[in-house]
Formats: sequence, C-alpha cells, structure tokens
Amino acid sequence: MRLPASAALPQLPELVAGQHIDVRLTAPDGYTAVRSYSLASAAPGGVLETTVEELDDGEVSPYLVRGLDVGDRLEIRGPIGGWFVWREEEPAPVQLIAGGSGVVPLMAMIRAHEAAAHPAPFRLLYSVRSPEMAYYRAELEELARVSPRFDLDWVYTRRAPSGWPHAPGRLDVTGLAASVQTLGTSALTFVCGATPFVEFVADALVRAGRDPARIRTERYGGADGA
Repeated sequence: MRLPASAALPQLPELVAGQHIDVRLTAPDGYTAVRSYSLASAAPGGVLETTVEELDDGEVSPYLVRGLDVGDRLEIRGPIGGWFVWREEEPAPVQLIAGGSGVVPLMAMIRAHEAAAHPAPFRLLYSVRSPEMAYYRAELEELARVSPRFDLDWVYTRRAPSGWPHAPGRLDVTGLAASVQTLGTSALTFVCGATPFVEFVADALVRAGRDPARIRTERYGGADGA
C-alpha cells in the first residue's frame, strides 16, 4: 500500500528504514481504530509505502486492503521510531531475521542498503509457512541473485518448494547458527516477527554468545511466527 504524503502530511519528515506509522480510521458513528504499520520503504519522494496483511477478523486491515480507494484520506501519525532502524552511517555487517510479515521493516532496510550501494554485507534469514506466503519473494530472490552485498536464506515451516533440500519445520538453534555465523559476532542483528518467534531467536543468539546490545527486536501480536 502506497500512501501519498500530501494526503495527510504537508511536509514529510525524513524517513529511516525500520520506522512505522500509526493509521487511525474513524467510523461515521465516531468509533475510531488505530493500527501501526511498518514502512516497507524509506526512499525519498513524498510517498509512504507499507504492506498490510489482511486478517479475517480484523477491524482495519480488510478496509485498507479492499475498501480503500485512490483519493481517500487517512489520518496518519509518524514516521515513528529511532532504535529499530538502520542508517547508512552503520559500518557493520547486518543480519536480518524475519518471521512472516515481520519482514516488512527489514525490507525497508534492504531497499535502503541497496539504494545506497552500501559496502557492508546484508543477510536475511526469512521464515515463512510456504513459498506462497512470502512477502516480496520475487524482489528478494532477484536481489540475492544480482547483488554482491545481499544474501538470502529461507526456512519453510509448513511446506517447502519441490526439491528443497530440507524438510519443512520451524527454525531451530542449528539452522539459526548456520545462517548467522557467516557474518561473525560483530554483525548488527535485527529480528522481527510474532512474539514467540522473536523471543526464541533473541534468546538463542544471546546463548550463542552474541552481545545483546547488538540485537534489536520488534514484535507483533499473535502466536505463530511464520
């Protein structure tokens, strides 16, 4: 979903990869609902871009996915956030670990990193239920193919592609270690996904000797990480 900044913000503040916005909807009877959505891109140009996962029992996401029309006005607050962000001044390698829709703010970091031709390596470990459930799959795979600065690892928890060398299953300590060891202990690590997924990954990284100060986490509600 791409939101023209002029629809809600006369002057768009600087966007930083990893930030989010709050969207507030108000019904005719005055009832309001507020939801937070991560920015999928931090590129300049007067556009806020985010990705909305439609929830069957959601109050807001079905409207944003199916009911919103070009020209509709939304009340937006943000961008928000200054810790779970990646900036070009960061010299260290970056390990990104995503579960399901938790890839959205990490995608903003990947896009910003590539746009800047930043020399530090980026690596994404992405856990999804099946190939069809992956966000930005084509873009990620193409970037991993052509960019010398970006690598991509997949974990499929329910169904893997035909010919995939590993059986489907949740990310475990062995799989996590195999992916993250490539960049070394100096890497800055960003983890985003459902709370159980994030807690497992962060705890496993610390137990493996990673400096907690080099691990940044963001989580959302729900019991399933991918």
